[in-house]
Amino acid sequence: MCMHVETMLDRIEQGTFPNPRIALWPMVQGTCLVLIETAGFAASTLMIVLGLPLFVFLFLAGWDLGLLFAQLGNLADHYASAEPPARIAFSRDLQIAFLVLAGGFTLLRLPGFIRRLCTRFERELPHD
Repeated sequence: MCMHVETMLDRIEQGTFPNPRIALWPMVQGTCLVLIETAGFAASTLMIVLGLPLFVFLFLAGWDLGLLFAQLGNLADHYASAEPPARIAFSRDLQIAFLVLAGGFTLLRLPGFIRRLCTRFERELPHD
């Protein structure tokens, strides 16, 4: 009995290549699943980052909304009366703080998101 072994070079010489069949429907389902899960992850991360300063300021104000709005009014008055370079510096500092906070929370939550995504792939998408 003779055993025939076919290598990639044999296929090139003979001109026979396997015709891979790409399953389009599972690929579309997987893409939609990833997009939906990623949008939910991004939205929840942004909600956390935007809600965190409110929580901190309410905590510092002793959960008193009147005191919170008084401090916000004070901050708004100082911002309005500040010199233009100071306003630009304050705006830039707020932007950098937001980006750092959003990036930090994203990195902190990313491993759990990937685990959930892999679990959903295993559970909901058909396998070959």
